[in-house]
Amino acid sequence: MRWTSLLRIYLTRSFKPFVFEGTHENTLDFEKLDDLGLYVHIPFCRSLCSFCPYCKVVHNKPQADAYKIALLKEIDLVCKGMSGKKQATSLYFGGGTPAMMLDDLKDIIAKLKQYFVLTGGIGVELHPSDITEGNLQKLREAGVTMLSIGIQSFQEDCLRKIGRRNDSFVEKIRLVRSSGFDVVDVDLIFAIPGQTDEILANDIHTAFASGATQVSTYPFIDFTFADNAYKPMSEEVKREMLEHLTDYCHANGIERTSVWTFAQRQTEKYSSVTRDAFLGFGVSATTLLKDTFKINTFSIPEYIKRIEGDALPTSLTLHFTKRQRAVYYLFWSAYAMQIDADRFEELIGTPLNRMFGLELFLATKLGYLRKKGRVYDLTDKAAYLYHDVEQAYTTAYIDKMWHISRLQPFPEKIILK
Repeated sequence: MRWTSLLRIYLTRSFKPFVFEGTHENTLDFEKLDDLGLYVHIPFCRSLCSFCPYCKVVHNKPQADAYKIALLKEIDLVCKGMSGKKQATSLYFGGGTPAMMLDDLKDIIAKLKQYFVLTGGIGVELHPSDITEGNLQKLREAGVTMLSIGIQSFQEDCLRKIGRRNDSFVEKIRLVRSSGFDVVDVDLIFAIPGQTDEILANDIHTAFASGATQVSTYPFIDFTFADNAYKPMSEEVKREMLEHLTDYCHANGIERTSVWTFAQRQTEKYSSVTRDAFLGFGVSATTLLKDTFKINTFSIPEYIKRIEGDALPTSLTLHFTKRQRAVYYLFWSAYAMQIDADRFEELIGTPLNRMFGLELFLATKLGYLRKKGRVYDLTDKAAYLYHDVEQAYTTAYIDKMWHISRLQPFPEKIILK
């Protein structure tokens, strides 16, 4: 038995695995949920990057036009029974390359605003090749306030090994920063073969010096369904690189805002995953409710077909046990480096200390947590442990889930042990 399975069994106090059933309902119970985020997936790309595991296809306009119609209808199907407008804390567009539907974003945002009052920013992932003054103006006019730019590295050899090239990155980041966006996030990959601590530190320095308010660093992961010409460095090297980049950021006054993200102090944060609940629209988008987790089909034709039949495009549904939901909350709270006991009790219905008192006590004594009133802050020591755990679960869970979903539009069942 893998240690990931043993850890799941221990934390959930059950041998029951995570069971995703190929079932769906045509109503989602979200109106009473707080801290609700919104996510929209745009699966189209100009070309496909081998290192990217997300749901994506090469753009063609007829399919994108049909997709937009289905996407707008999905929003109506999900929201048509609402009693009134509901607050949403954020809206993020991911992909794929959302700029492939740049002229449609305004309509999609307008449709969502028919049902939601956005209390936070609107974020969009952006490929460097799509950064022009005209495109940035369109994004601003659509109401976008945050951009995440997929730079990956400034170093030519690292870019070559992941099938990318430097496209005036520094100038383009400066252009984005000068265009008035509240958040400018730069995505970087570490543990690319041949990459050194010095190269990575220089990448981080260059990103911030060019105008980034935040840098998101991600370990190079070789998914089983990817077609990478080069393989990532070892897990041991990945952890060492994370430790060194953390030391670099601390030494330069850069704040750690999650396990893998670092930001200038007193700036807004770009984070599309750390929400207690969220609605996902589009292919492969996920939805997290009080006690269920849902995944939309990865197939664009089947997504459109399901929507045209007035049915939601859910392919898989997980019904959490109480402890499974608690562990899910702790997992993503830990990623954001902070666990709020009051929020845990409000969401789960049981005091955090009653459910995980021993674990909290030991983690505090061993230097993984610092208790401040009703909040537990993770230390850097805990962040490195989380990095190891997350890598293992990506291989054991996410890789399997996405691999099957890419092959089967509506799987009958997926069991994650």
